[in-house]
Amino acid sequence: MDFSGSTVLCLGDLMLDRYAYGEIERISPEAPVPVLRLTRATEMLGGAGNVASNIASLGGKAVLIGLLGSDAAGEVVRAIVARTPGIIGELVETTRRPTICKTRYVASGQQVVRTDDESRLAVEADEEDALVAALNAVVASVGAIVLSDYGKGAVSEGVIAAAVGAARRRGIPVFVDPKAEDFTRYRGVTCLTPNLKELAAAARMAVGNEASVITAARKVMADAGADAILATRSEKGMILVEANGAVTVVPARAREVFDVSGAGDTAIAALALAHASGRSLAQAVPIANAAAGVVVSKAGTATPHIAEVMHELGVGDEDRWQPPSLSTLTLTAGLVDHWKALGLTVGFTNGCFDIVHAGHIALLAAARAQCDRLVVALNTDASVRILKGPTRPINSLEKRAQVIAAIRYVDCVLAFDEETPLELIKRLLPGVLIKGADYTLDGVVGAEVVQTAGGRVYLAPLVDGQSTSNTVRQIRERGPAPSSSVGGSAGEAG
Repeated sequence: MDFSGSTVLCLGDLMLDRYAYGEIERISPEAPVPVLRLTRATEMLGGAGNVASNIASLGGKAVLIGLLGSDAAGEVVRAIVARTPGIIGELVETTRRPTICKTRYVASGQQVVRTDDESRLAVEADEEDALVAALNAVVASVGAIVLSDYGKGAVSEGVIAAAVGAARRRGIPVFVDPKAEDFTRYRGVTCLTPNLKELAAAARMAVGNEASVITAARKVMADAGADAILATRSEKGMILVEANGAVTVVPARAREVFDVSGAGDTAIAALALAHASGRSLAQAVPIANAAAGVVVSKAGTATPHIAEVMHELGVGDEDRWQPPSLSTLTLTAGLVDHWKALGLTVGFTNGCFDIVHAGHIALLAAARAQCDRLVVALNTDASVRILKGPTRPINSLEKRAQVIAAIRYVDCVLAFDEETPLELIKRLLPGVLIKGADYTLDGVVGAEVVQTAGGRVYLAPLVDGQSTSNTVRQIRERGPAPSSSVGGSAGEAG
């Protein structure tokens, strides 16, 4: 289940979610209210931004379009987008409204109060035009569109019409997380994803059991001219009702629900991403259901990692999800965190791995024997040139990553551009740090970091006479291989 080749456009009400954590120890002498002593705060993308964050955390790419005010909160949103791999920001700045900002104050794991900074004014014509222009500029590069409607104005009738029209011309689906009670304003979209409360309000009927949910879904689907309705039912799972008459019921897995914030964003993100990758809606729903199940067990506005979703789906170890041949730090860190949560020991080694030889294989085999999952960090091409000289590497980073990722001892490959992988080691904190026995313990970069965190360092035995430099020298001494007229050139298989 690799979504790295799929891109989803996320357009809608973009928000900044702030969480202020603290402790309540007394009542204010000024009024009968608790005094919250703040200890820390976090900021993350909300609304349409949370949909984009979910897509990125699942390994896909998101193009994010929304309105931002000319204010400090808007700058924070821009900074988060800029530093988040997998999200491309096509953000529209406006002076007519502030950046939507929700601040939640939390004590002892419970929200005490929430403050909202927002405008309730309808979107202006020039704001709508700017959103549509941004949509049209990028729609050719995406495989699906998600309209995230929080009722704050960005998903106007003009924007909806433009999205549906552009999608039809491109032959791609449009998904909507609706907030309006009148679903006819979303006419022509592929799939609407209301929760039970939203479905009941739109259909004007009770939705107390599966039969009534299906009946209500068919009513609003016909009203909106949509292809499908995905009714999200919290702890009861999801029901997909399609215009062709098909019904797919997916029960939720029993679990403790910690926080439902953002579960709807996760569901539509996973649904759109899975569908954009080539799955039918019916095939995509279990993935959306599993992703939503992961996030409700986390605190705050959380996102699921693809490995967590695979675990939720019950995929066995032999079929476990593999990251792309060259992973990102964000993707790798999430994967490592997931492995650790499962009680697995994570190993880490690094090197150029330019021309892979028997010594490399022996090192990786020895490294994997010391851990349950092995992460290999490769020097980038620029880093290799600094270490080995201007004629190296012989193979580019992409080619080296493909080879290393194909070796059965390796579970994840990523790259670093610095002189050493120290920052990667600090972020991943592996349980075992592996280098060759030509190193001493004092010379292993990151050894102190790993040992301080409770891990260990392992120096793997070397294979005599094996090095990339020797391999290159031997190839040059032997000269080019003789050509052959049978079966192609001698180098095609190697």
